[in-house]
Formats: sequence, C-alpha cells, structure tokens
Amino acid sequence: MGKKGKKEKKVKGAEKTAAKMEKKVSKRSKREEEDLEALIAEFQNLDAKKTQVVETTCPPPSPRLSASLSAHPEKDELILFGGEFFNGKKTYLYNDLYFYNIKKNCWVKSEIPNPPPPRCSHQAVVVPQGGGQLWVFGGEFASPNGEQFYHYKDLWVLHLATHTWENIKAPGGPSGRSGHRMVLSKKQLLVFGGFHESTRDFIYYNDVYSFSLDTFSWSRLAPSGTAPSPRSACQMTPTPDGTGVIIYGGYSKVRVKKDVDKGTIHSDMFLLKREGKDEKWSWSRVSPSGSKPPPRSGFSLAVGPAGRAVLFGGVCDEEEEESLEGDFYNDLYLYDTVKNRWFPGLLRVSKSEKKKRRRGKKGGAEGEGAENEEEEGQVAPQAPTEVIKEIVTEDGTVMTIKEVIPGAQEDEEEEEEEEEEEDDASAPLVEPCQRSSAMATVRQGKLFLYGGMFEVGDRQFTLNDFYCLDLHKMDQWEVLVEMDPKTQEWLEESESEDDDEEEEEEEEAKGAEGEEEEDESEKESEDEEDEEEHPAVQEGETVTDYQTRTEQYWIGLARANMGPDAKDKKVAKVALAMSKVFYEDQ
Repeated sequence: MGKKGKKEKKVKGAEKTAAKMEKKVSKRSKREEEDLEALIAEFQNLDAKKTQVVETTCPPPSPRLSASLSAHPEKDELILFGGEFFNGKKTYLYNDLYFYNIKKNCWVKSEIPNPPPPRCSHQAVVVPQGGGQLWVFGGEFASPNGEQFYHYKDLWVLHLATHTWENIKAPGGPSGRSGHRMVLSKKQLLVFGGFHESTRDFIYYNDVYSFSLDTFSWSRLAPSGTAPSPRSACQMTPTPDGTGVIIYGGYSKVRVKKDVDKGTIHSDMFLLKREGKDEKWSWSRVSPSGSKPPPRSGFSLAVGPAGRAVLFGGVCDEEEEESLEGDFYNDLYLYDTVKNRWFPGLLRVSKSEKKKRRRGKKGGAEGEGAENEEEEGQVAPQAPTEVIKEIVTEDGTVMTIKEVIPGAQEDEEEEEEEEEEEDDASAPLVEPCQRSSAMATVRQGKLFLYGGMFEVGDRQFTLNDFYCLDLHKMDQWEVLVEMDPKTQEWLEESESEDDDEEEEEEEEAKGAEGEEEEDESEKESEDEEDEEEHPAVQEGETVTDYQTRTEQYWIGLARANMGPDAKDKKVAKVALAMSKVFYEDQ
C-alpha cells in the first residue's frame, strides 16, 4: 500500500507540474499569439473574398515540409494540404489544397472559399462518410521571421463530395498544439500528444482526446496504466481490429538550464486499448521483436496493407549546447501490428532481373557461386550500392546527394568487371534521398512520398520530389516528380553579400567605364590573392585527389572560422564543402 500511495503521489505531482507549466506557457505566449492572430486574420480576410470553387490543372506543389498527404477514401486521388517553406531568411506557411490523380499522374489546385488559415505540423484524417471527408486539427503558424509561433486548436472538415470547408466549433477539445498525432478509430478521431512553444517556454503533451463523428463532441480520455512520457511527432497506428492504437517513438525536450534545452528521441512503444462497451481505455507497454529502427525523429509514417505501419527516413540530431548536427535517413521499416514485429523494408530483385545481372558472368555460376544460387521462385535482397548525385541550384550552390541504392546480393567478394558494368546498366534503381518531415500516405497498397527537407551544414534544402513504392512487390521506387534545382532558393543570414551586389549594380548603372575597369582590376587582384592563399589545384587533379591532398589545410581553415568548440564532424563537413567550392572555381 505504501508503494502504491507513493507512486500515486508522484503521478499527481507530475500532473500538477505539467498544469503549472501549461499555464505559464499560455500566459507568456498570449501577447505573441495576439500579434500573430492579427496576421492570421489578414489571411482569412483575403480568403473570405473568394466565393467560388476554382480548380486549375497545375505543376506539382512547391517545395515544402510538415504538410499533410492523405488518400481519398473513395477515389484514386491524394490530397495535399498546408505545409511550410524556409529560405534562410523568411518562413512561408501555406493553406493551399492540391489533388493528385494517381491514374492520370496530374495535379489540380483547388481554391475553395473560407479554408483553414495557413499552417504546418497539423494532422489530417480521411473518413468515408458523407461521400468522403478530410478532417484537419491543430498545427502551427510562424511569423515570417520565425521568431513567434501560434498553435491552433481549431477543427475543420473538408466535404469532398461538395468541395466545401466547414469549421467545427465544439467545446472541450485539446489545447493549441502542433506535432500531435490523430487517427481514425471506429467512429471517432483520437488525438495524442504534441507540443506548444513560444519564444521563452515550451510544453510537451501526453494527453488523449476523442472526437465523436456521430455527436460532433470532444471528450478527454483518462486511460488507466502508465502512459507514454510527453512527446510530439510519434507514430500512431490503429490496430486492425479497431480496438486501439499503437504509439511508437517521438521527440521531446527539457530545459536543463537557462536558455539551454536538451532533446530526447524516444524509441519506446505503447498500446492504447478500448475495453468493453463503457469506453474504458488503458495503456500498456509493448515490446516488439524483429529489427527495430535506429532512434530518430522527423520520420514519415503511413498505414500500409494488412495494418502494417510504414516508417520512412527521419533524422537523428546530435545536440551540443550551441550546435546541432543531424544524420538523415532514407531507409524504410515496417511494423506488423498483428505479429508485434519490426522488419526492414528492403527492396527486392525479380528472378528475371537476377538472370540479367548474372548474364555477364564468365563461366557461369560455378563452385562457390553455384552453391549460393537462390532457389527457383525466391526473391533475394540486394546489397547496397552508393550513388552520388550533384545538383547545381539556381543560385550556383552545388548540392551533393548521396543515395544508397540496392544491387544484387552476392556471396563472392570479388566480381568481374564485366558483371559490374552490366549491373550498372541493368539496374537503374533509385531511392529518395535522405530527408525528414516528408509527407507519406498509402493508397491501394502503394506508398506515396512527397517533399521534406535535409540539411547540409547551415543550409536547409526543402524538396518537392515525389515517389511511389509498391509495398506488395517492394521492387523499386518509381519517380513521379524529380526535384527541380531551380526551386532551391537559399538566402544567407549575412546581408553583406546582398549589399555588395546592390553597390555593384548602382556602379554599373552609372555607366562610368573607368570605374568599371577599376572594379574589374580590383576583383582580379582579389582573385589572385585568393589563389595564393589556398593550395592550388594541380593539372589533371580530380576533386577527390585534391581534397585528400589538402584535407588538413581546409580543416585548419574551417576550425579557425568555426572556433575551438565546434565538433570535429561538423568541421570536417564544412572543410569538405570549402575545398569543393574552391576546386570548382579554378
């Protein structure tokens, strides 16, 4: 009894602390939110002027992350709503609505009067009733400078049959938040977790709310058992029998001292289950078997065939007091809710493809190679092959994307050159590059993946590429939209370069030939000084050879610029980028 009483006191104490923190956050952020509410009201006033539904065939949506991608419950269509884009200086939030026709492979932008205001990190759920509906709850709006945040607590429904938005005003719902999760469980929407953040404080949630699609009313659940710790951006998957949901992973942070926060990536799993007709709920810890995904946040999630949860990509941040370095992923994991088991989503090669790959082998499959021949009808996993792509963006930045794509798995360590050449020619298999915060959904057994972002140094790349993977065949990613380098806009924080460009434009407008000649000669002398400062590129030297030969010089230069406290890994990345830029300028 004593232990139980002590445990109950701890739980009550934690609830009181959370309540105090929520009140504190609400009070401090109220003034900020009032400012943003005025800005949001302006957007709504502009939208209110639209009185007719306008549908336009259009190119794919612009680059974005943290939007929602949903499968139409009755048609072969996908629905994309909202999202955000950051160009280095300004944050853009969207409330545009797109429909993607899977069979025709085309996009339609649908402008419907009185939509929800712009947002990202919201949740959207489709339900089949009433000809199909898209329910949207919560999300986040940021000021253009990214310093103030507004968290929505509104609930909207898009009636797909009539193409009309409706704001559902039901009391007793969750507080304003983003990064939460919402799924359909029988005839109710279940909302779990999320966070609320202002410039000074933040709070993460682990509460659970239910919205009845029959009565249009909210209720807060009080499940028994030990709940997951507060978090956002977790995986939330309905169980196939409709009696509950699986919660996996997520992210949260705590303040360890003034102005210093420490993030935590969660990798635990819980079951929230409905018991009996009286709607009692309970939490229980789940210990899955199989190959569990390495810890990460920002992964994309969807529900695949047979109730399997599909997890793609994400990022694992290595946080220091004044630095943040992320390792991005592009791998695929599936969780079987029936067998309670994780397994990696490896691409496979068909039997005909395997024969094609082996056709170039001298002497056929002999000795050890014959012993390892796969049985008739079996599908073999592929060994990874690294492919590096270089894309030049509109502003001249060279973006290097490293992709790991599969190749035929062989037991022999050494292969003939002819076989390697044939493999390269016959296996144009591609995977999406590493990313986080991409949008994912499943329709008719196919996984669709759109956009997201990844970072290189201090620069963020926001994507608008679009992929499809058949989860039954698991043979190859189909590229529906390639990334357009022209969409990769990035503005540095320093304004000195912009000022220099403006001054040069003013001088050119003067038309003074003498001044232009002086500028050119000064520029040439500066270029000569740069060439003398850095190790010169030798004739016929490749970029790899140059980087290997001058590695220590560039690391020293990067260390001098970044300071002694910068992590070695980040310094090495910056050094590599600096040497590459210099090499390409020569």
